[in-house]
Amino acid sequence: NESRPGVVSELLTPEEAAHKVLVVAGKIPQMTVLGIAGPGDPLANPEKTFRTFELIADKAPDIKLCLSTNGLMLPDHVERIKSLNVDHVTITINMVDPEIGEGIYPWVHYRRKRYRGIDGVRILHERQMEGLEALRDADVLCKVNSVLIPGINDEHLPEVNKAIRDRGAFLHNIMPLISAPEHGTYFGLNGQRGPKPKELKAVQDKCSGNMKMMRHCRQCRADAVGLLGEDRSQEFTKNKFMEMTADYSVEKRQEVHARIAEAKANIDSVRAEQSAGNDVPADSPSILVAVATKGGGIVNQHFGHAKEFMIYEVDANSVRFVGHRKIDNYCQGGYGEDAMLEGIIASVADCKVVLASKIGPCPQQKLKAAGVEVVEAYDVIEKVAREYYNSTVLELVTA
Repeated sequence: NESRPGVVSELLTPEEAAHKVLVVAGKIPQMTVLGIAGPGDPLANPEKTFRTFELIADKAPDIKLCLSTNGLMLPDHVERIKSLNVDHVTITINMVDPEIGEGIYPWVHYRRKRYRGIDGVRILHERQMEGLEALRDADVLCKVNSVLIPGINDEHLPEVNKAIRDRGAFLHNIMPLISAPEHGTYFGLNGQRGPKPKELKAVQDKCSGNMKMMRHCRQCRADAVGLLGEDRSQEFTKNKFMEMTADYSVEKRQEVHARIAEAKANIDSVRAEQSAGNDVPADSPSILVAVATKGGGIVNQHFGHAKEFMIYEVDANSVRFVGHRKIDNYCQGGYGEDAMLEGIIASVADCKVVLASKIGPCPQQKLKAAGVEVVEAYDVIEKVAREYYNSTVLELVTA
């Protein structure tokens, strides 16, 4: 029941994996990307990884192929990755200084030998940089994931950001360490804490001026299925999908994607209208806004049904997505759970307002008592956030 990167419930052969992709693509035509990210490292078993890509590319050419790796074996396979038209590769790079890496990697297993301490870390670092440069030279897009570990690499990640930018990475995803003891991981067992939302945002903000920063990562399981924040993998377990017929149709999928593109264009138009005019203070204060949404760029979820909040930073000039925060949903079986509410309020305590399609009187009162306002709306997120800011914060500034 763990929900974290690299975890899967079942092992699949390439043929089973390809069939699953076709089944899912028929049932969820919005799906556009297939990533192989585990269990373990896909390039530790390259032939099965590439065989899976070959089968999918042959039968579902409209699906983008992606690969996630720690980079250790990446330099050996860049040519094969390019020949398969893999859309992009994600490398997890947590350090570019081996001395800092010693606090992250106790050992590295490379070419059937285990290297401990800094010798292993140096090998990993050199291979990661070599792989990243090889992807750049081969014109394969590369995204880099970095796990923020407080007290170990938090102050070092801007150096990582610069190093990967200089070597051609197009996107940086700085994500929090997951260190629950029950997972049995190295950091979970030694008591290392993960970063607080404010700490994570501070590092992301520090790096965001240098290259594009990814902030919507859900750190999902390797066998997650569906849209962001909506894992439907239990609908497609092996005993279920192997009994399903793959109802895959490029034409039907294109129709769905055309409708999605039209809806997105409408939302983008509304967003463009929210751009600030010229008569606003350049140094206007910024606020954080928590949004209950089921997706689509809309405030469209009941507060009690939310399992996460999208967090936006708003000032007089912009409405900017900066992250998300997972919560236990307040409504359980149709009733509000007071035990959950305290934790939910704590998760948005630094936010000025919560936007939701509906919210009950009890959580609304308790949020207000904690200094968090509530706005009920059903509209484009940026529009609702802008209207709130202009009618409250901006009026005070310009008064």
